[in-house]
Amino acid sequence: MATQPDESAEAQGHGLPPRTRVSNVNIANILTLSRLVLVPVFVVALFAGDGADTGWRVVATILFAIASLTDQVDGWVARRYGLITDFGKIADPIADKALIGAALIGLSVLGELPWWVTIVIAVREIGVTLLRFWVIRYGVIPASRGGKAKTLTQIAAIVMYLLPLPGAAEPVRWALMGVALVLTVVTGLDYVVRAVRLRATGGRTVSRS
Repeated sequence: MATQPDESAEAQGHGLPPRTRVSNVNIANILTLSRLVLVPVFVVALFAGDGADTGWRVVATILFAIASLTDQVDGWVARRYGLITDFGKIADPIADKALIGAALIGLSVLGELPWWVTIVIAVREIGVTLLRFWVIRYGVIPASRGGKAKTLTQIAAIVMYLLPLPGAAEPVRWALMGVALVLTVVTGLDYVVRAVRLRATGGRTVSRS
């Protein structure tokens, strides 16, 4: 496989074997794309029976959980087997946003989640995606640990809203969603700083941190 010139030169300068270019067609990226495929299936299940059918809500929750699980699996596979690619760094967060966005919008349409919550999260997610493309010629900003924590908290909160739970669960739902909102805003500001820094340096320093 062809090596990237800059990486090959860097490796040879340190007496290391040159790094090879990883193909975008690998199991990690396939798992990421499968998450995107599950999004419309999840939406259909969520709205089946006008969103009030207990059985369909359980199915929707399971589909959402499976799709969310692929986010953890594809990241582990990519790191474990050296399958990290620039495509994966971009596609993975986009798949996350598509899944979580579909769930939040669906719940708001059904009147189970205030629209302002969905809008705050959507603005942050769309903004971060635009930031990624704004700096793409300089490098790729991978998901940070804070971003992953934000995603996991959002997933936990959404699962609580998807499940047909009694009214007593409402405080727990709001508590989880509140934490998710705080992490959403804080990590969004962090991405702005990282994007500006990457543009300023004109290199890939931030993308390798």
